[in-house]
Amino acid sequence: MPLPPAEDRELLHTRYITCKGYKRRDGLWDVEGELVDLKSFDLQVIERNDGIIPTGEPLHKMALRLTVDYDLLIHDVQASMDYTPFKHCPNIADNFRRLIGHRIAPGFTRLTRDLLGGTQGCTHLLEMLGTMATTAYQTTHQEREKREDFGIGGETPPPTLNTCHSFDTHGPVVQRYWPQFYTGDKDSDKDDTPQS
Repeated sequence: MPLPPAEDRELLHTRYITCKGYKRRDGLWDVEGELVDLKSFDLQVIERNDGIIPTGEPLHKMALRLTVDYDLLIHDVQASMDYTPFKHCPNIADNFRRLIGHRIAPGFTRLTRDLLGGTQGCTHLLEMLGTMATTAYQTTHQEREKREDFGIGGETPPPTLNTCHSFDTHGPVVQRYWPQFYTGDKDSDKDDTPQS
């Protein structure tokens, strides 16, 4: 369902975050994220273009590439900062290599803040890591589902159980598609899925 109509307004800022996942020929996966910030007006920024970023030119354009294995262990990290408000910003890009050897798993957000928070990182690249982590999970999911047999009818509980409203083990989605892991009322055939 779309958002309701908005009040009369003026667009001032647009942020695009794009994440893509790739399977490599060597058996690893690359997850690439890009963040672009655009203003809908000329912006005064002392260290860029004689002090002005014209409308349509990115304030920020930054990218990260994480190379992970099947277990989401990070093997390599590359960061680029093509557009930044300050010339000093790109100097921090190599700090993101601190993620090498760590795993995308529960606690990953806390880990990234410990390693790269505050003056040790870039706020924008750090924010993008959460979306990239879920992209890594989505990219490897189908292969993990086959290897670990947690698909529909599988013997292993899907790792998504109890991670959101729809995957509640007491709810209608699990009851319908993974009845072997359903923990709700066994006599219930109630489907509380909202109708559109």
